[in-house]
Amino acid sequence: MAMTLRTDDELERALTVLAAAEGTSRQEVIRRAVLERYERSGHAARVEESSARQIDRWGDVLHRLGTV
Repeated sequence: MAMTLRTDDELERALTVLAAAEGTSRQEVIRRAVLERYERSGHAARVEESSARQIDRWGDVLHRLGTV
């Protein structure tokens, strides 16, 4: 599937440097960046959900410990 990406000078330089450093194409640099961001956003959501469950379960204890 084709897609057009509009860039500015800063992004062009960054893509060129990263692609050369990694020995890959500029397209692959963008692909990896998007997939990494996608994975991180999923991880952040899972951490937030887990934290909410733990606060529901242990919130009163944590509150009491915080007031000691």
